[in-house]
Amino acid sequence: MPGIADDPRRRPIAVFDSGVGGLTVLHELLVQLPHEDFLYLGDTARFPYGDRPAAELERFALEIAETLLARRAKLLVVACNSATAAALPALRSRSAQTTLGVDVLGVVGPEAVQAVTTTRNGRIGLLATPATVASGAYAHAVHAADPHVDLVAVPCPDLAPIIQAGSAVDDAVLEVVRGYVAPLREAGADTVILGCTHYPLVRPMLQRMLGRGVEIVTSGSALARQVEHALGSRGLASPATGEGSYDFLCTGDPEAFRTQGTRFLQLPLGSVEQVVIAEAEVAA
Repeated sequence: MPGIADDPRRRPIAVFDSGVGGLTVLHELLVQLPHEDFLYLGDTARFPYGDRPAAELERFALEIAETLLARRAKLLVVACNSATAAALPALRSRSAQTTLGVDVLGVVGPEAVQAVTTTRNGRIGLLATPATVASGAYAHAVHAADPHVDLVAVPCPDLAPIIQAGSAVDDAVLEVVRGYVAPLREAGADTVILGCTHYPLVRPMLQRMLGRGVEIVTSGSALARQVEHALGSRGLASPATGEGSYDFLCTGDPEAFRTQGTRFLQLPLGSVEQVVIAEAEVAA
């Protein structure tokens, strides 16, 4: 048996997102896989991703992957819907070229499958960033799972920035969200995918506007099950019996990340290390 220092099972699972939204996914991973160690990176210097072109998002994702693979991650989880939609094939190709051969999992596929198995009337809604909607990734994943299901996709350019900033929920915010929800109500969607990891923080508001009979699908729980399966199939599940550790990196201000992140993770963050990734430029 390998020693602790070189036992691949004891390496961390790496998770990354454009900001702190992916901490809603990390929360589910911590709950469902309590013995694992995690390393989370938030690319806050370049947040938001939602309006950026796909080629740029692919470059960002590959840069982040290099940083996380250099820290000997045993699995790479893309907790950003925009990055998953734009870069998952490129990330898997790059990872396959490494000596570790790390699996790469994204949020789109698990959510799409869960939505298809959940819908009763075959009408599924999607709330996501403009980049994610424009990519067609959810439409492809949903129709691959069931070609007879209808998907109504609504781009929400303002929602993630509002949530990340922690803005007060006033009448103006409510009107913005109502405008996003209206096409889904008109289409009669009985299942709605939250296609951005920030959106679960306003789930109660969305549920009220959609109606209590509408099922909301988030990425965290579905992705956690896929992570558990991937670790088991590769023999990489941690042999530890106690609670694992979780550490944080960000490309922007560590104090801002800690303040915002505590709200998203619902757990204390501790220290946050600032990293420079390919001279990451700050978003305008």
